[in-house]
Amino acid sequence: MSKLILASASPRRLELLKSTNIFPDIVESANIDETIKKKEKSKFYLKRICFEKALSVQKKYKQDIILSADTVVTTNQKIFGKPSGKEDAIKTLKYLSGRNHNVSTGVCVLYKNNKKIKIIDTKIKFKKLHNDEIDQYIKTNEWTDKAGSYAIQGYAERFVIKINGSYSNVVGLPLYETVNLLKSIKNF
Repeated sequence: MSKLILASASPRRLELLKSTNIFPDIVESANIDETIKKKEKSKFYLKRICFEKALSVQKKYKQDIILSADTVVTTNQKIFGKPSGKEDAIKTLKYLSGRNHNVSTGVCVLYKNNKKIKIIDTKIKFKKLHNDEIDQYIKTNEWTDKAGSYAIQGYAERFVIKINGSYSNVVGLPLYETVNLLKSIKNF
């Protein structure tokens, strides 16, 4: 029987999967270049990156089911991945302040030659953030390693005026769609 391999270093994705009673047999980080190409649209980026992550791990686990994902925040055709540091996080939060933005996750399931990719979008509206609120948030370090420089499941939830779509998607893995993608794969 095939094993389930989670191709992700994200503890949040593992936690989310476990909350649906899905326990990967192996968790292995994909070692790929996640640089956004010039003029690359978010949907193309997500499809490319989640597939490359799954493919890189599949080389080691050829007979198993590989699950990978990647999340970005977008607004006005601008893509925000993980911040490069504190200054980048502050700049991103100032940009998102008072704006609508999308949180998009690409989910890929690979099983032998069977590839399924789904992109899920959630719309978020942030309140207007004051500099002291941004400074307080930066001190939490929750922004580290998070697309858009925030974690909705923590302190930043107080910034959200409105959410339209999957909450788990904003955390890092849209559960409804992920479970259904896995169910559609043979042997799962």
